[in-house]
Amino acid sequence: MIHHLIPYLVVAFIYMAVALDYWRVAKQNKALNDAALPFQLHSAMIALGIVLHGWLLYRDVFAIGGLNLGVYYALSAILWLTVLIYWIADRKHALHSLQAFVLPPAALCVLMPAFAVEDYYVETSGFNLFSLHILIAMVAYSLFTFAALHACLMRMAERALHQKNSWLALPGFPPLMVLDALLFKVLRIGFVLLTITLLSGMLFSEEIFGKPLQFNHKTVFSIASWFIYAWLLFGRFKYGWRGKTATRWTLVGFVLLLLAYVGSRFVLQVILHR
Repeated sequence: MIHHLIPYLVVAFIYMAVALDYWRVAKQNKALNDAALPFQLHSAMIALGIVLHGWLLYRDVFAIGGLNLGVYYALSAILWLTVLIYWIADRKHALHSLQAFVLPPAALCVLMPAFAVEDYYVETSGFNLFSLHILIAMVAYSLFTFAALHACLMRMAERALHQKNSWLALPGFPPLMVLDALLFKVLRIGFVLLTITLLSGMLFSEEIFGKPLQFNHKTVFSIASWFIYAWLLFGRFKYGWRGKTATRWTLVGFVLLLLAYVGSRFVLQVILHR
């Protein structure tokens, strides 16, 4: 049992070590430029964690002729992609403060498959339409997870800008204009992928899932989330929405998306054991 846990614990340790060291640097009140070396080390450690986490997912999720789509594995995969998106964005935008939001949940989710009670294998024959649907959906969910965490960072940065007291004080925020532009870049890509996911699910439901499209709570929440993000992107284009309005609707859309997939899978697989 201990040997089984070690790889998961190593990745979780890497993520948490980087997050805790970020707080150590932050407490010293160093500017980002003065702390360049620690953040370079952080980036290298996160890259190592991403590689090891990806190897664990490949080992656990892919089976001969099937995919393991259990809720714990799906959450681990989504947070792996989220950390990867963060690492790529951080290389260009120096989003060190976002470590406080991204890495702790990733450390938690990487441990979940180690304690999975049962698997949920879906038969596949190579890289078919179903595999493509799942891949696009995972990337879309990961982009919106990143966007939600990024929105939390923006709210903290805005409070710091107005010198308001906050329960969480993070130093070294990038300019709000940079954060805002990155948020909508991620939202636009995620919206396109979410649209493809919903259309493929509707048009090819019988081929992908073996049954016609059913309007259950998962479908309703997914479509509601799509409308929220469509409205937000329209508001950005038409009215120039940003700041609190943008972050508020980003988080609302994410909660609906979370209820659509994670909520339904958690209830079925963890509570009802189906």
